[in-house]
Amino acid sequence: MAPLIRVVVADDHPIWRDGVRADLGDGFWVVAEAGDADEAIAAIRAHAPDVAVCDLQMPGGGGIKVARTCGEATRIVILTVSEQERDLLDAVAAGAVGYLVKSTPGPELRAALGKAAKGEPVFSPALAALVLGEFRKLAKGSSGVSPLSEREREVLQLVARGHSYKEIGARLFIAEKTVENHVRNILGKLHLSRRQELIRYALEHGID
Repeated sequence: MAPLIRVVVADDHPIWRDGVRADLGDGFWVVAEAGDADEAIAAIRAHAPDVAVCDLQMPGGGGIKVARTCGEATRIVILTVSEQERDLLDAVAAGAVGYLVKSTPGPELRAALGKAAKGEPVFSPALAALVLGEFRKLAKGSSGVSPLSEREREVLQLVARGHSYKEIGARLFIAEKTVENHVRNILGKLHLSRRQELIRYALEHGID
C-alpha cells in the first residue's frame, strides 16, 4: 500500500474543514486542523505534512501568510471561493503550489492534492485564463520578464479549456511529465514577475 498523504486543513469555518476531510477519504491522513493563519503555521511546523490546504481568507493573514511563511517547508494549496486574478497571482507569488476553487469536485480535489504533495503545480482550469492574461500584460510591458514560449502558451491554453495533463500530452505528443514541467515553468515565470513588480513599486515609491 502507498503511504498516506499527510494533510493539514486550515479554514475558519469548521463545516468546510469537515467537508474537505470527507472529500479526501482513503489515501489521506488529516494530521491537524486550524482555524486561522497562525494556527495553520503552528500545525505545519509541528506535523510537517506533505501538503497544507488553506483557505485564502482566514483571520491572521489567511492562506497568503501561510504560503509566505511555510511555502519552503511544505506544499501549500489555496482552496477558496475567490476567482479574482489578484488573489491567484498573490498566492503564487507568496509560494503556493496550487490554487483551487471550493467548488472543485472531490475526485478532482484528491487528484490535485496528490500531485501537489509531489511538488507539482495545480490550479483550477478556469483560472488558467487569468494566468494567460497576466502574461499578455507582461508581454506588452517593459518588465523584462521572459514571455511564455510557444509551447508553454499551447499548454496553458489547453489547461484553460479543462484538459488534464495526460490529455494535453497526448494532443501535443509529449510526455505527461513534460506537461507538468511546462506548467511549473509557467508559474515560476509568473512568480518572478510578481516579485519584480513589487521591487519596481518599492523603487518608484522610495521604499528601501
